[in-house]
Amino acid sequence: MKRIALLGATGSIGSSALDVIARHPDRFEVLALSAHSRVDELIALCARFRPAQACIADARGYPALRDGLRQRGLATEALAGSEALESLASDPATDTVIAAIVGAAGMGSTLAAARAGKRLLLANKESVVLAGDLLMRVAREHGASIFPIDSEHNAIFQCLPAGGTRQGVRRLLLTASGGPFLGRTRESLRAVTPEQACAHPNWTMGRKISVDSATLMNKGLEVIEAHHLFGLPAQCIEVVIHPQSVIHSLVDYIDGSVLAQLGNPDMRTALAHGLAWPERIDSGVAPLDLPQLAHFDFAKPDLAAFPCLGLAYAALRTGGTAPAILNAANEVAVAAFLDRRLPFLGIADLIASTMEALPVEPAGDPAVLLAVDALARARANELLKDMSQA
Repeated sequence: MKRIALLGATGSIGSSALDVIARHPDRFEVLALSAHSRVDELIALCARFRPAQACIADARGYPALRDGLRQRGLATEALAGSEALESLASDPATDTVIAAIVGAAGMGSTLAAARAGKRLLLANKESVVLAGDLLMRVAREHGASIFPIDSEHNAIFQCLPAGGTRQGVRRLLLTASGGPFLGRTRESLRAVTPEQACAHPNWTMGRKISVDSATLMNKGLEVIEAHHLFGLPAQCIEVVIHPQSVIHSLVDYIDGSVLAQLGNPDMRTALAHGLAWPERIDSGVAPLDLPQLAHFDFAKPDLAAFPCLGLAYAALRTGGTAPAILNAANEVAVAAFLDRRLPFLGIADLIASTMEALPVEPAGDPAVLLAVDALARARANELLKDMSQA
């Protein structure tokens, strides 16, 4: 019986994880759940899964969470704040932590799980972008096992030899659907709305990651994440547009073999793989019907129309705190776009300007990274004001 802390339970990854968990009550027990601010949804999940603890990251929601649990007659202990999240991630009672918090806010709890030597199912790519070197070092030192839950990285994990060795690997090929604006020119994207950007053709995701997919920044963050997870340099990690989203990624070997992982576009596959590895369990995902697939298409990404991918590669090559600056500026830019304070094309412009405005430092410890993250956000917001006044 695996005992699980699910951090980010009310998001799309959290919902998929709980669906898989509920299919196997003999294998998995939920000991802790967290949400950012959705108190009512968190209480409803507590009523269904009866965890020992529940945490609301936004401490303003603590009274509502505490009182709501009492009114339901639930014995679940109410917690709040980032320190409580880190406590859940490192609790000796749990052996598995699903890190599904969106954005840099997930870094602290992800690092806490690694320090506690947990089996870490990693769906929070931003924490790897922000603190990849640190996270991998902490995981090695404390015996944590990291299982990537992004469909692309999970596919690569499945295509690598047992133990994750890189022997004989020539390239990692990350597939990208191209998002809702595949084939569009840069000029045609000027009037794009948040609703259009969030209408992903293949995947059901949250608003932030949907916009990242539309700009191809999501793929850029995944390139940086793949570098840290699998230890390959930028020149050995390529992005291939594959609109069908059936081939989730590929590994190219020096002997000419290319191994691919295929499946229907459903995050439950990767979650079931991470939860049960090295076994295989039913995820609830329908089997792939190959005869119904007319064809597979592949293309190179258009960096002129979608410059965010190029910015991510540049940050990876620069190293140090450059990826942290990239990530922070992107979060500010996407939030502004969703609030209609920044046009779609302004996302890349704001990120590039922020990266140009700040010096790059060695990324040595969490304090430095958090300080750079805060500085980059502040600078991005200053630049955003200037852009809106221009």
